[in-house]
Amino acid sequence: MSGLEQKIDQIRDPDLRAELEAARGGFLFAQIVEHILFRQRERDDRAALETTQKIRRDVMGRDQRRRDAVREVIENEPAVPENLQHIHSVLALCGLPYRDPGPVREVVREYGRNSLSLSAGRLKNPVTGEMEAQGLPFGPKARLVLLHLCTEAVRQRSPVIAVADSLSGFMREMGFAVTGGERGTIGAFKEQLNRLAACSMQIGLWDGRETASTLTVPPFRKLDLWRPQGAGEVVWQREVQFHQDFYESLIKHALPVDIRAARALSGSARKLDLLFWVGYRLRALQRPLRLTWDNLHRQFGADNASQRSFRQAFKADLAGVLEIFPRLPVSLDERGMQLNPADPNVLIVPPKVIGISRKKQKAA
Repeated sequence: MSGLEQKIDQIRDPDLRAELEAARGGFLFAQIVEHILFRQRERDDRAALETTQKIRRDVMGRDQRRRDAVREVIENEPAVPENLQHIHSVLALCGLPYRDPGPVREVVREYGRNSLSLSAGRLKNPVTGEMEAQGLPFGPKARLVLLHLCTEAVRQRSPVIAVADSLSGFMREMGFAVTGGERGTIGAFKEQLNRLAACSMQIGLWDGRETASTLTVPPFRKLDLWRPQGAGEVVWQREVQFHQDFYESLIKHALPVDIRAARALSGSARKLDLLFWVGYRLRALQRPLRLTWDNLHRQFGADNASQRSFRQAFKADLAGVLEIFPRLPVSLDERGMQLNPADPNVLIVPPKVIGISRKKQKAA
């Protein structure tokens, strides 16, 4: 068998064979065979890679498979504006409760020398006319609602956000079925929105020596509710209005979040917190940062009384984030966490443009 016949024999796909036969006997037939064979080998390589990936993913759990698939997408398709959502940087530093605090009306979270005090509030019921106590916001859905509303405020450049249609679309985008009823997803998201709209926040800042400041930053100024139209329907929100101070601060300090990564981590409150927090810290990190396990436990361990159980849970949660962004310069050891300055092309979110501009101005 001649060399040309051997090459022809390697072309197997029906459409490529048909293209080959159409060219047979024509001018530059040997070169056409080379070109078609090259395309056949490209297909074979892709098929082999897909088979390898399938075998590797078959032994993974459902959530791990999803994170691995998102990693592949992000590595091959860098973030563009359409893939970016936004959340206030303050909320990236100090997360909400992970689980339902029940009757507790106030929680305090620590992050370094700073603190967040979150207090539950009340909303006017459109059916009874009573001011009803709302619980504290908690869990992944509260974080996703905040992510959505902050994003809409940034995109629309408006503190007033129409909720009903946009939130349902966001739920679908995040992979949640939009279902009603007592156990439906709509009611769960609406409950967290009510809790967020009713709560107030205070941020405590301390310089470590003798100066401290307390900032009161209520996220929302107004929430409109109306009476359900049919039996069993959930009271729905027409629109929400951010407090003007919070809105102006959001516009200045909005942290980009890759929606593809948030979608892959949407079932875990702490994984979402780590996605926001690591993205924020690495975005402007100029020198290595070391955090002890005590530091991490105070910030992320509110639901873990013992540091030992917290360490196990935290390692698993950080591993979930690193499955999507495996090149992040973040590691854990017996002393705690080490973060190192990162090359921009491995960051969770784009680097701070302002900082880059200032450096260029100084260089000039």
